[in-house]
Amino acid sequence: MEHEFDVVIIGAGLAGLYTGYKAGRELKIAIITKTTLEESNSFWAQGGIAAALSEDDSPELHYNDTLIAGRDLCRPESVRVLVEEGPKRVQELIDLGMPFDKVDGEIAFGLEGGHSRRRILHAGGGATGKELVNFTLGLVKTIPNIKVYENCFAHKIITENSLCKGVAVYNNVNGENIFLKADSVVIASGGASAIYSRTTNPESSTGEGVTLAFDAGADIESMEFVQFHPTAFYSPDGRTFLISEAMRGEGAWLLDHTGNRFLEKYGITEVSPRDIVSKAIFTEIANSKEKFVYLKTDHINHDLLKTRFEKIYLEALNFGIDITKDLIPIAPAAHYSIGGVKTNLNAETNVENLYAVGEASSTGIHGANRLASNSLLECLVFGNRAVESILKKRNLSNENEFFGANKFALNKENEKSYLLLKNNIAELIWKYAGIVRSKESLAVLLDELNDLSFINKYTEEYFSFKSYSLIMNAKMTAEAALYREESRGAHYRTDFSNESDAFKKTIIQNKNNKIKFEK
Repeated sequence: MEHEFDVVIIGAGLAGLYTGYKAGRELKIAIITKTTLEESNSFWAQGGIAAALSEDDSPELHYNDTLIAGRDLCRPESVRVLVEEGPKRVQELIDLGMPFDKVDGEIAFGLEGGHSRRRILHAGGGATGKELVNFTLGLVKTIPNIKVYENCFAHKIITENSLCKGVAVYNNVNGENIFLKADSVVIASGGASAIYSRTTNPESSTGEGVTLAFDAGADIESMEFVQFHPTAFYSPDGRTFLISEAMRGEGAWLLDHTGNRFLEKYGITEVSPRDIVSKAIFTEIANSKEKFVYLKTDHINHDLLKTRFEKIYLEALNFGIDITKDLIPIAPAAHYSIGGVKTNLNAETNVENLYAVGEASSTGIHGANRLASNSLLECLVFGNRAVESILKKRNLSNENEFFGANKFALNKENEKSYLLLKNNIAELIWKYAGIVRSKESLAVLLDELNDLSFINKYTEEYFSFKSYSLIMNAKMTAEAALYREESRGAHYRTDFSNESDAFKKTIIQNKNNKIKFEK
């Protein structure tokens, strides 16, 4: 079955929904989600959105904080766009009725690691992302030009002569093959942190959008930079959830097993950038031969803990921990894919009419280490810019014949082997390309992945594609980490433990070219 749209958006998180809302007021839009609209936002649990809106703040301060966190790898022009347009996008949402948390009638700004001012807006206590997605979903539902394809899996971006022409989609419920012709396609499918065994992300965050873009000929950038959140709950059975950075912004302390604050010996504090805090915790755990450290919160106002961090408070109680009086066991976990599909300032990729927004993209904002709470802002700023670019090009759309793709299928018999593969890769990449890497560990990982590639050759089948995508994301991460012979931001190598001026450039991977550096 074939349908025509002005824009097809792959993904229904904040980036996809916001882009759809902005475009749908003038264009015919399709949004593809692997589950349902209601289910797709359920994992947006915590975090905040950073914007220079308070009286003592400015875009210039936000700009400087972002560049410092990015360790000389941010694209300054991208950061300038983010910090200057970001407040406008957030104010638009406020004017539309987005209920950010307030104190005495004024927006309450929180502090997070790496920020020089209290500029983090929250909603629903610690559930900002979820509240933003729900609010934007409500806006989307008011737009009749938007058609949502629920329970559908995008398995191929259709191109001809480096021109994006549409998306091949498979309906997981009724087995229908659908071909969506479009003047523009936007990848908004999220990151790949769930390829790691210890992660704050939902199981679905396995980088399939990056795989689709790579296969379409798009440049993939900075895959070696995976941000590990310093404070994810530790439990012996592996279950985890995020302990918001805002807790440390409100005064929480990190303690070792003797009850001492240990960050001072590393020359940092609880609100230092995430990469630095994560590495310090990792080192402390390794040296102590324990599996976790503690976060102390009982000295913080108990009412604030129960209201501002309600979700954390309730989740911890499920594990027998009362954060108003107990120490919280924590350890780092894979949290955010800094790299992704490379874009310019308008969210355009090197494939004509193919865009990328949100965590699936690499806009140049985050450099080697994402500044906390810049990611939700990035969704808004570059989703808006993608729409502006699409609208400018709408009269130049290609009218050539649409070429579809091969029939796709789902074979339930392949599910078990896929899950085994996923668990295997998760353990391998955590062990050999986690917070600390080396030439030796990365070489072992690549050997293992190459063996798996031989076994799981891609065919036009659901679990086969997901297996192929897991391997591709892990390989791109390992290859880029091996290529960067230094330590910078979220990438730390024991054999090259210092930053090097020779590596002040990003790594580009493309299916048609060898891996390379690009300034």
